Amino acid sequence: MVYGSGRTGTQSTDLALALYRRLRARGASSFREVASEMDLSSDERNRCRNELLGLGLVVPTGRLHDNRLELDAGKASEAESDSVTVIAPEIALIRLLERERTRLRNHLDQADQAHHTLQTLAGNFLRTETLAQAAGVEIEIISDYRRIQQVLEDITDTVQHRLASMHPIARGREIPERALDRDRRQIENGVQVRSIFNQRLTSVPEDAEHLRMKAKLGVEVRLSPVVPMNMIIADEQFALLPADPEDGSAGAILARGPALVRSYLTLFEHCWHTATPYGEQVQPARGGDGLTEQQRAALRMLASGMKDEKVARSLGVSLRTVSRMISELMQELGASSRFEAGVRATRLGWLD
Repeated sequence: MVYGSGRTGTQSTDLALALYRRLRARGASSFREVASEMDLSSDERNRCRNELLGLGLVVPTGRLHDNRLELDAGKASEAESDSVTVIAPEIALIRLLERERTRLRNHLDQADQAHHTLQTLAGNFLRTETLAQAAGVEIEIISDYRRIQQVLEDITDTVQHRLASMHPIARGREIPERALDRDRRQIENGVQVRSIFNQRLTSVPEDAEHLRMKAKLGVEVRLSPVVPMNMIIADEQFALLPADPEDGSAGAILARGPALVRSYLTLFEHCWHTATPYGEQVQPARGGDGLTEQQRAALRMLASGMKDEKVARSLGVSLRTVSRMISELMQELGASSRFEAGVRATRLGWLD
């Protein structure tokens, strides 16, 4: 290494050594004065000063006389003074070793604290069934929306293989960009992401764009005329579902453990195989009975005794739309009541 003066790094150290010897012969003196006597340039003088200060061989001194230990502890130096006093090499070495010993001791203390924290976390808080993928089951009821969002982030950070979800509506309370960011991170980590949405969302511009963006990111999207509830399943280990499917404000249930989660996954797989891949959907087709898939789904739910409000939520439509659909079905069947409509639909095989 060559400095501006043309001297190499070794020669610069030799200069610092020569300067130190002169300073030591005096005990304490002006650094600039001794450097001038040696005909050192400004750059050489500054390099030598920094090197000797760094080695602890000199300390600035003034009216108060700086103490090296206080300087090491962060005390401001008497920078206005050019005077320095020398430290014996053996003393500088002892102090350097002491500083290193203190630094290492602090690191060991930090390591011990970290080890204690890990032991506490693993022993008392970390759920062993999650680590070992055991068959245990644990249920957590979540009422705080912020906690639900944190659970979604936790799932994103821990899912390794497959994420499955279904949504009667596209966005809900969540910020769309936040959901898309999670999709992106999961897919970048090699996770297979599958989502089922209500097919009516393709007719709402904002929702249709959200679905398009998910598909563009690599999410496997399918559409269905009926999506029973919100549900997210991660690696057969976690399932997040509504506490009350009929009341979105009731909070959520976080289920842990494959023994329970696999049951929800079976429900998802059934819905997945009966849904239509995104991009392949066509205009609602009418069967030989003249019904659309949505009308047929509504008819089955009404025949099972489901109330209009729940039918609307399951289909992802308004209560008014359900009422209109029922009127159309009754007219199609020539029935004067819902009960009669159900009986006639059964006889005609429309509910098979």
